[in-house]
Amino acid sequence: MLQKICPSILSADFAELAKDANRMADAGADMLHVDIMDGQFVPNISLGLPVLECLNKKCDLPMDVHLMIVRPQDYIQRFAKAGADIITFHVESDCNPLECIQQIKACGCKAGISIKPNTPVMEIKPYLALVDMVLVMTVEPGFGGQSFMQDMMGKVCELRNICPDLDIEVDGGINHETAKIVTEAGANVLVAGSYLFGAEDASAAIASLRY
Repeated sequence: MLQKICPSILSADFAELAKDANRMADAGADMLHVDIMDGQFVPNISLGLPVLECLNKKCDLPMDVHLMIVRPQDYIQRFAKAGADIITFHVESDCNPLECIQQIKACGCKAGISIKPNTPVMEIKPYLALVDMVLVMTVEPGFGGQSFMQDMMGKVCELRNICPDLDIEVDGGINHETAKIVTEAGANVLVAGSYLFGAEDASAAIASLRY
């Protein structure tokens, strides 16, 4: 399955966000991963609607928006309008997953569903036929720069066996070494932050994640 490399702008220079985003586009990135945190679902606050809207005007890459917020259903339409191409919400959030998926699709976006490290795959099985992507967190969501949890690969393998054609995304601790591990497990969408934005040669760094 064709790999997609998705730099996480959480590791970008926010003072040069458009420049950094386009550096990733020029280096061969497939999408941009936009982490939205509300300080409640996760213990951190990151970006909001105005940032996505401005970035979408300055960068042509598809926007992969990851909602780490308590009530995603209250914001789906606004993030779609601001420029999201894919909207991923957490099954652990205070939401009706089916209604969130339907709302995302009604906005013309692709729908993703995510699970945190302590959440089993069984929690999202009822929705796998309805979504375009599943995001398996390989760190606890909320902060960049955490260590990769290799024991999450069992979830990736399980999902790939159930859904051979589904996009399976992994986020957390992805670099040249861990990219090989997640790809072999069945993931095909790789989110990487500090490894890509901190690289002197972004093109080489992106190429090193493709197996």
